[in-house]
Parts: sequence; C-alpha cells; structure tokens
Amino acid sequence: MNRAGWAGLVGAAVGVAAAGATVAVRVARGRGSGEPDPGDRLGGLAPTRESTVTTADGLALSVEEVDPDDGGEPALTAVLVHGFAMSRLCWHFQRRDLAALTDPRVRQVLYDHRSHGRSARARADTSTIDQLAADLHEVLRAVAPTGPLVLVGHSMGGMAIMALAERDPGLFADRVRGVAFIGTSAGEVGKSGLPRPLLSKYNPTVRLLGVVADRQPRLVELVRSAGGRLTRRGTRVLGFGSGDVSPAAVDFLVSMLDATPVRVLADFADTLGSHNRYAALAGLKHCRVLVLGGDEDRMTPFSHSERIALALPDATLVKAPGAGHTVMLEQPDLVTGHLTTLLRECARGRGADSEGAAPTRK
Repeated sequence: MNRAGWAGLVGAAVGVAAAGATVAVRVARGRGSGEPDPGDRLGGLAPTRESTVTTADGLALSVEEVDPDDGGEPALTAVLVHGFAMSRLCWHFQRRDLAALTDPRVRQVLYDHRSHGRSARARADTSTIDQLAADLHEVLRAVAPTGPLVLVGHSMGGMAIMALAERDPGLFADRVRGVAFIGTSAGEVGKSGLPRPLLSKYNPTVRLLGVVADRQPRLVELVRSAGGRLTRRGTRVLGFGSGDVSPAAVDFLVSMLDATPVRVLADFADTLGSHNRYAALAGLKHCRVLVLGGDEDRMTPFSHSERIALALPDATLVKAPGAGHTVMLEQPDLVTGHLTTLLRECARGRGADSEGAAPTRK
C-alpha cells in the first residue's frame, strides 16, 4: 500500500478511536515527555522524593512521594493510581490539597503505569490489568512496605486496585484501610457508554491502529497532529461534562494524552474490554470504600459506579452532578472533600467497623 493509502487508513482509524476512546489527540509539541511545560500552572508541583521501581519483568516505573506540607508525621499513606492514557499528573489538585492536610496528615505515593507518563514502555503481552495489579504491588513493597494504606484509583487505576484485591486479599485485610473508586468499572466496560467493540482486540479499527503504529509510527503521529482541533474538541466532549470547564483543564488533559503512543492504546484495548472483577470486590469487605462518578461520564457511566456500590452495600456512593470522566480535574473540590472524609475515617481505625460517619448514598 502506498503512503496515501496508509494515510487514509490511519486517518480513519485515529478518527474512530478519538470518537470512541478520548485518546486520539495531538502529538506532543516537542516536549518529549508529553507533560506540561514547567511554567504551566497545572502539573508544576515538586515531589518530596522521586524514584524508580523495577518490576519483576525488569520494567522501570516512575514513582514520586509527597510528604505532609508541615513536616509532621503522617497517619497513613495514600496511593493514587491514574487511568488509561493519562499519567500521575491527573491528580494535580488532590496531590496539592492532601499535602496540606493536618487532620490527618497524609503521605502520598503517585506513579505512572507501564507505557504511561515517565515509566518505561512495556510489551503488548504485559499490557494487562493483571500486570498493572502486580506493578502496584511492587510499588507498595518498594516505597510503602509498612503502615496503613488508602488506595485511590481512577478509571483503569481503579481496575488495577480491584485486580490487586483479587490477587492478594490478605493485603486488604491487613493493611488497606480504605479504597476510593473514581470514574471506574468492575466489568462490562462498553455495555453502556462506549460500544464494547471499540475496547476489544477483535475490533478491526483497534487492530488496524496497532498494525499501522508498528509499520508507520511517524505517519500515525502526523495524522494525530493534523487533527489537533478536532481531537481537542473530542477530548472536551468525552473527558468532561456539559458544564463550564476551564480551557486550561482541557489543555492539561490533552497534554497528558499526548504522551501516550497509538500503539499503547491498542495494546491495552483487550484488557479493558475483558475486565471483570465483580467477584474481587468481596476482598474489600474489611475496608471503607468510596465510589464516586460523574453523572455525565461517557466513558464509564454512573451506572458502573452504582453497580460497584450494589456489590459493596456499606460503601459511600457519590454522584458528581454534571461531571464527566475526569471528575477529579473538573470538580476537584468535591473529589478532594470526599477523599478527605475517607482518609479521616481510615485514620481513626480499621475499615467499616471503625467509629465514624455511617456509609451514605449521595
């Protein structure tokens, strides 16, 4: 096939993926990492420590730790796990505000999934939610080996936490006091919201994205770059709700998505489509659980949050009115407020049996 033919196919494939997965975005503008420039208001927070955690298969994960602002002794560690095609930068507002807490003081751990952000690129056969759960376990062993934990996951990050509960329920009985699921799903991704075929390796568009990304990677990125306006508009529509959203927040999301190569999108498509962790939720019975989603989330609609809460009757279910998939950027005060409540309850004692506010539906 000649160059024009490849361009046509890539353009069609990338266009469909943009409409279906919020991930076909502009190519990074010469920054290399795809992260916002150092002078940007968003994403410019300095960590207390940065390190690299090497996984069992030899991959380097980029990790940062954030200590309480006042230097006091933290009561627990919060581990923030980002979603598909994003990076740890998505927690900008929560990272900033949780560091300022004194009731309780919280140490934070944030990291980039394999093939995301500053972490190393993985092979396609290790681009699975099971592997992400193993990676999370490695991060905990390396930088949070002792003490109480609260795990916070957005989208695919929440799925990784569920897979970790399936893999190591003893960890949740012994150390994990709380879990927050934000804009995520325990299964049937695509049954409502995105069409399931777009999240399956058997979808010809997804397979084409992978093949073309392998054969003509530069061409793929040129097509992404040429569609900048269209894909920014798609990011606004599919990433956020219908209310007012700061243009800076949209640009910030685009800058994170820029860092994710098309090949990576194809690599993770199958694991998202086959994700089913409803049974694993039973492993969270010892934990306090917050389930929060936007009622205009087009990626994992609020019905997915309701389904998780149905399996966890003592969980606190929160609906964010007018919010989309990236609710932590769109309504940061709401998200941080509920996380703060969860952290306070967890700092007081063991899971759902400890004293504190009763689970609610909001």
